[in-house]
Amino acid sequence: MGNSRQHPPYAPLRLKKNEERRIKGGHTWVFSNEVDTQATPLTGFAPGQPVVIEDARGLALGAGYVNPHTLISARIVTRNPHAAIDRAFFTSRLKEALAVRKRMFGEPYYRWVYGDSDGLPGLVVDRFGPLVVVQISTAGMEIVLDDIVSAIDTLVDPSVIVLRNDGGARDLEQLPKYSRVCKGDAPDHLIVFENGARYAAPLLEGQKTGWFFDHRMNRAALRRYVKNQSVLDVFSYVGGWGIQAALAGAESVTCLDVSEKALGFAAENARHNDVSANFSTLAGDAFELLKSLRDERRRFDVIILDPPAFIQKKKDLKNGETAYRRLNQAAMQILSKDGILVSASCSSYLSGDALQDIIRQASRHIDRQVQILETGHQGPDHPVHPSIPETRYLKAFFCRVAPTF
Repeated sequence: MGNSRQHPPYAPLRLKKNEERRIKGGHTWVFSNEVDTQATPLTGFAPGQPVVIEDARGLALGAGYVNPHTLISARIVTRNPHAAIDRAFFTSRLKEALAVRKRMFGEPYYRWVYGDSDGLPGLVVDRFGPLVVVQISTAGMEIVLDDIVSAIDTLVDPSVIVLRNDGGARDLEQLPKYSRVCKGDAPDHLIVFENGARYAAPLLEGQKTGWFFDHRMNRAALRRYVKNQSVLDVFSYVGGWGIQAALAGAESVTCLDVSEKALGFAAENARHNDVSANFSTLAGDAFELLKSLRDERRRFDVIILDPPAFIQKKKDLKNGETAYRRLNQAAMQILSKDGILVSASCSSYLSGDALQDIIRQASRHIDRQVQILETGHQGPDHPVHPSIPETRYLKAFFCRVAPTF
């Protein structure tokens, strides 16, 4: 995006009249229908090209990058329209984000960069001790990949840097999907330390970047509910919730996931943490297995529901809400009397209020009473941008499910 200290201004991207209000309020996205395509045709820009975003009068609102092929046609990365968005710029932004994480976490295991919230839209960086995983979802970040990798190398000198550029968002940006190692020799799996537990997780074939740091605080909160209890971890992946439940004194833990490979890691993690004795796994579709457990009259004292996002787009909302309702109802049907249900959602299109109402509906359908004991959200290494509601996506409810009062 340029490396000269006194570079000429980037090409302008002009907005229609009155379309700057949301941007002035702090949001960083420009939608294609907000662009004055008479003054600045989107077809005149290359994907990822740096631009200065202007209001209808030509006053600069900031600098960023454009993709003419997407609904979100531009993203602001700085309010300074004269800034050089170059290697020094990315090094500075990454350094700021790193300093925030170091204040919060004693060990280098965290989400280092969380996109828009850290002023780096389209970029996610997760740190696993000496190993760093980078995920890029926009054309603007893709063309400065070398600058980003260089900045990471300069700041923490990791032994391994892995690119997991294989997320679905890249389809929207018309970017190819790939995974590759750009520094060092990547191991088969990564190691994570969290809340006193040690985990191994697949690196190049794992979900997302290989691990989900966002539920760290919620998994810590789970510990107070599980002592001497039977626990079912649904959509367990490598046992993120289940292992910590076992370490907190659960009587038994069962991890359920569709991936036998993930469950293999979960079993290995149980051995690493010396909790194998009362640990088991179930492989298969969650809905089908929950029904089978009900038919077998199995009961669990604590059930964790941490599914993938059932609502990827707004058009999925109705079907997704139905899936969440079915899932929560199925879990309640195999809860012990006065059992604890932890119900989570990572769908940004599903609000916390909507999930709470789904839990209420599911409980009333089977004549149960729910008490919400506490609520959870994403950890502080996934900071919320107050002007961008989309950055607040994770919610969790810790519920007591009891017979009707």
